[in-house]
Amino acid sequence: MIDRRRFLVGATSLAALTACGGGGDDATPTTSTTTTPGSTTTGPPATTTVMPPASSGLPAPGAPGLVDEAFFQGQVDDYLAFASASPRPGSASGVAVQLAAARRDPSYTWDIGSVTVEGFADRWTQIDEWRDTRDFQFMYFNWILALGQGDTDMTRIDPAVIDAISQRVIANRYRYDDPLPDDRVDHLWYWSENHLIITRSNELLAGQFFPDEVFEITGLTGREHAERARPDILQWIHERARFGFFEWHSNVYMAKNVTPLLSLVELSDDEEIVNAAAMCLDLCLMDMATHYHQGAYVAPHGRTYKKDKMQAMDEDTYDVAKLLFGRTPTPHVSVDSTTATYFCLAERYRPPAVAIAVGRSDEVSVTRERHGIHVNSREPISDTPEAPFGYDFKDPANMEFWWSTGGIGLWQMAEVSSAEADEHRLWESDALEQVKQLSDVQGGDVEKIEQWVFDNYMILNLGGLDEANTYAWRSPQVSLASVLDHRKGQMRDQVHIWQATIDPTARVFTTHPMTGLPESTEWRDDGGEPGYWTGDASMPRTAQFERTAIHIYSPLWDRTTDPILDLVFRYRDYTHAYFPQDHFDEVRQIGNWTIGTKNGGHIALWSQRPTSWRVYDPEIHATNGMTQPFDLLAEGGADNVWIVEVGTVDERSFDDFVAAITANEPEVIGEGQVDVRWLSPSNGEMSFGWEAPLVVDGLERPVADFPRHESPWGTIERLDTRHRWEADGSHLDLDFESMTRNVS
Repeated sequence: MIDRRRFLVGATSLAALTACGGGGDDATPTTSTTTTPGSTTTGPPATTTVMPPASSGLPAPGAPGLVDEAFFQGQVDDYLAFASASPRPGSASGVAVQLAAARRDPSYTWDIGSVTVEGFADRWTQIDEWRDTRDFQFMYFNWILALGQGDTDMTRIDPAVIDAISQRVIANRYRYDDPLPDDRVDHLWYWSENHLIITRSNELLAGQFFPDEVFEITGLTGREHAERARPDILQWIHERARFGFFEWHSNVYMAKNVTPLLSLVELSDDEEIVNAAAMCLDLCLMDMATHYHQGAYVAPHGRTYKKDKMQAMDEDTYDVAKLLFGRTPTPHVSVDSTTATYFCLAERYRPPAVAIAVGRSDEVSVTRERHGIHVNSREPISDTPEAPFGYDFKDPANMEFWWSTGGIGLWQMAEVSSAEADEHRLWESDALEQVKQLSDVQGGDVEKIEQWVFDNYMILNLGGLDEANTYAWRSPQVSLASVLDHRKGQMRDQVHIWQATIDPTARVFTTHPMTGLPESTEWRDDGGEPGYWTGDASMPRTAQFERTAIHIYSPLWDRTTDPILDLVFRYRDYTHAYFPQDHFDEVRQIGNWTIGTKNGGHIALWSQRPTSWRVYDPEIHATNGMTQPFDLLAEGGADNVWIVEVGTVDERSFDDFVAAITANEPEVIGEGQVDVRWLSPSNGEMSFGWEAPLVVDGLERPVADFPRHESPWGTIERLDTRHRWEADGSHLDLDFESMTRNVS
């Protein structure tokens, strides 16, 4: 199965690059040691750098309204004790852990001499060959430049390593439209939401570190690069305030937002940038805090993978959330958590007390949020498509914005995307190589591309993040969260639609898979992308009210829709659920209900189609040590209704919960695009349908057009750039027009 960036075997057009909306962020460095011609790997040492002074204009650690400093320092001690015990001299974040420990304790010793130029060979190759995700490596190396030239033996890295990093910083290409040497190809994916802030922060810090150096690709000085990056960073931050995060609640890429923002706060000498980045960090932490439960980031996720979604400890956000909020029964798991590592090095930024209080709260709560921007894929094709919020589809300056929404598969972007790919040789990159061949089959005809994408929007916009309305109910024992009425019937890769959660391992969710079960004993292996557990072949129409959610699956496309696309997008004729019996105290099956309990939390799941457990052979299929079946199949068709309800022992014993749940059988009316009725024990009479509204106990409940944020701790209206929260007597007030941050 081809990956997100190579999905169009037998299809056409750059505009169909839906899958490219920023995939590959978890790629590993190449193991080759070849140096690409034209890269700068020799020469005199560049100007040395030091960490900027601690003064920043932010409230000092320990100030009223910030996290309790003793608590924070204790959390830092715990993570450093865990991570520093596993030396990794060939990892930039591994080196940063040791530098953090040495800066923290003057008596701390480590084998600093093991940090050598040769030890970073794989990273140099990734950078020198201009491979994808090299921007991640620069983001991590920035900390070594800033901290690795200390005044003690345990904080002074070999100058040859500093020189190797410095030369590559100056030789790097920071933007897709910077000059491209004839003998070079740039394979970096610049355009997802997280890559945009990473590349811009790298550019600003590079310019700050080497203000008087002339950078090889552009001929600009470092100072000019920093000035070029500055307005883009501020615009990106302002857009997060207005629109939320396009990669909403990603338990992968939220970490890739936190790290560059924290780098700007701690390493920049520009006070306005420091303050703005701190405010945006607050937004990241509030999104996480309101959806933090027993160590897990329990929201639906705009982008995630099997490797991150099967248990809390697998999430890229797990260790930093444990460091910030605690409240998890499981220990730290990753010695390579860059977010946790750099929080341990933070001298300027401290989380607001509100975020910590919300993340640790036992209050039963409902949080409704709205993220992103909606674009109408069915708007009739014209030469002047109407662009939301003034981001003109025809203006090349806006291409990065639209690609960062995953909107490459919009017909509205075909003209500009194709033109930019031609002008800046984007076709030559690994990401676009196959797509270029397929576009050539159509002669690069933009009008044909637009029509083809328009006709197949339900497939070819699979990477489009679009607007998302999320709903989360949280109690101390169990939580339930969903994305509501989001692109129903369409393919939507890398999305995690809903999740019911009791603790780090006891969780339940459903998907409609594109691929079959991979024959692999590696738990993280999902059979490629789209995978068996990653993303969805089709999105259900979903509604949730408090502790009950209804999911109606009915794909808008099948193998007869387009014979070319059928070569790639032939989905499975079943839906399935993850229900890990090993991680529950008890699981019962009564009729079409599967019901589990653990630690006072209950989860009940109903399928319209009869279900059966898929049996895994541990010699062939990964089980992650589980001995009981965990993959619940609803075979017989891709259309199905799943209903989930959660409850707690505070309201009903498990026996009483089972009795109440099974007392009334849900009613499904029609076929495919159906209506559903059910008498919920907690909510009373509920009805919902493919076209019908959600009605609960006689009242219609919304599934769209939510505020940006609404919870017991605050309400922020859609597009409002002033964000206010209150919890446990603490306040946070962010004004993104005046760029002021007030904590108390």
